[in-house]
Amino acid sequence: MCRIAGIYNPKETFLPQRIAAMRDAMQHGGPDDEGVFLHPELPLAFGHRRLSLIDLSPNGHQPMHFKDAGLTVVFNGEIYNYKELRSTLQHHGFQFQTESDTEVILKAYAHWGVESFEFFNGMFAIALWDDRKKQLVLARDHAGIKPLYYYLEEGVLYFASEIRAFAHSGKIFEEHPHWKAAFLSFGHLPEPITTLHKVIPLPKGSALVIDLPSLNTRKHHFFKWKFKGDLKNEGDALQLMRETLEQSVERHLISDAPIGLFLSGGIDSSLLTLLAAHSQRDNLHTLSIVFNEKEFSEEKYQQLIIQKTNAKHQSFLVTKEIFNKHIEDAIAAMDQPSIDGINTYFISKYARAYGLKAVLSGVGADELFGGYPSFQQQKKMKLVQHIPDRMLRGLQHLPNQRMKKLSYAGWQHAAAEYLLYRGIFTSNATASILHMPQGEVERTLESISKNYKLNGLEDGNRISWIETNFYMQNQLLKDSDYMSMWHSLEIRVPFLDKEVMMMAGSIHSSIKFKNTMPKYLLVKAFEKELPVEIWKRKKQGFTFPFERWLKENEYSKPHSTEEERLYKNFTNGKLSWGRYWCALLMTRFSTKSVHAAS
Repeated sequence: MCRIAGIYNPKETFLPQRIAAMRDAMQHGGPDDEGVFLHPELPLAFGHRRLSLIDLSPNGHQPMHFKDAGLTVVFNGEIYNYKELRSTLQHHGFQFQTESDTEVILKAYAHWGVESFEFFNGMFAIALWDDRKKQLVLARDHAGIKPLYYYLEEGVLYFASEIRAFAHSGKIFEEHPHWKAAFLSFGHLPEPITTLHKVIPLPKGSALVIDLPSLNTRKHHFFKWKFKGDLKNEGDALQLMRETLEQSVERHLISDAPIGLFLSGGIDSSLLTLLAAHSQRDNLHTLSIVFNEKEFSEEKYQQLIIQKTNAKHQSFLVTKEIFNKHIEDAIAAMDQPSIDGINTYFISKYARAYGLKAVLSGVGADELFGGYPSFQQQKKMKLVQHIPDRMLRGLQHLPNQRMKKLSYAGWQHAAAEYLLYRGIFTSNATASILHMPQGEVERTLESISKNYKLNGLEDGNRISWIETNFYMQNQLLKDSDYMSMWHSLEIRVPFLDKEVMMMAGSIHSSIKFKNTMPKYLLVKAFEKELPVEIWKRKKQGFTFPFERWLKENEYSKPHSTEEERLYKNFTNGKLSWGRYWCALLMTRFSTKSVHAAS
């Protein structure tokens, strides 16, 4: 796990200093090593910060070169099947000087070109320079687990793992004109929007081939998640589920550095811990967050799994005082605004303090296998959609928040369908806060929706796609990445293993999303291992006593007239903590432009 950056700018006279500044703005994500590649002829530079987990020796240093093929690479992530690929490449005559997955990327590209990315099972953001073809290639993993942002305009190229790095590039990037409206609506920034104008994420499962010096581009798509649904026998599905998940967890435990698991006490983290115990045995490390506020604590469920696996477990108590002490640092860790992520900040902080360099997380299980309330709510929403659109849109003017959200059913696009379940502010409320026409907010949402194509999906698969591509992609994965890397920690997500996602897509929705209980098939596949107390209880989610603490926290106090109005509504109970927190973060992230560091 690392951080990468790059510049191509014929007018830049301080290229070595600029690339070093971009790289070191992300030092927290790669404290173990640093490197720079400067092309001897072109105004091209790569920067790299390393968090070493595979091949901890200096042999894993990046940028890494394959001189015989004229290739140079910087890479953030892990290729979990690198040993199998290495063996294949050796049969094709390639020799290896390191034990790293980075060298496998170089040799794979030398052999297969851009087609190599479809063979990788992992999480990755890659920048590769091909000196023979004079091409720069950017690539991002199948599920978009690792971020990669780029700016390609006006004859220049900048890219980085984090938006914060662009402020150190020597170039001024204007603020995106619509990010505030998007954030107030979603509580996160849906791709392709960032806080910076024309700085966009590389789409997941794709590569961008850039010719230099012309900057002509070619897109290459190497993965698209499909719902084939051709597996209709429940017994076969259960067997496939078990085999695929067991193999995924085993792959995700590959590491030359200490690795453990987040254990919340819910179905997903409990199952991962039970599966990890098969191979880790005497070296199984788990950690959890506990609270004095018992209604938020899942400690008794965590203990069931700890006792069953004999895990080396460490619980960390988070109090209001600890929360208050670290809240500003947690906000500083946010690369992009998000109403979530504070919980991941703390669990990552304590995982690193525990001596771990990587942890496994249960992100993805709810989206793939039907764990959210939206899977049950969709039938009721179908009834709502029979109401005329004009009447539905009028609901946003009612005082009741649940009725307000129903107004999104009056817009026929993917973004509105997501907001129907998880929206923060309605379009008229967003327009009121930003003092802008409501129509402009609605056009922003329609523009965002053009990037999300549901392609006729129905029922559980439709909700699975929506939750995966909006909530998980734009909020959970982003939060996990920048909060963990702030503490020099890698979060791995076995449920988003490529084979697991393909397995989930192959199972017919009629058995995958049975109405008997949430995540029916997942629980059924492992019902002998999972304690019944864990899967038969109401879903709690990984939450903090946030509202209670936020009301008494100095950071949440208003700094402007608009914040004062919102804060008054919050303390009077007219505004939920989630919506107040969203509006507050929006005002704190607001800037006219991002200026280069001197």
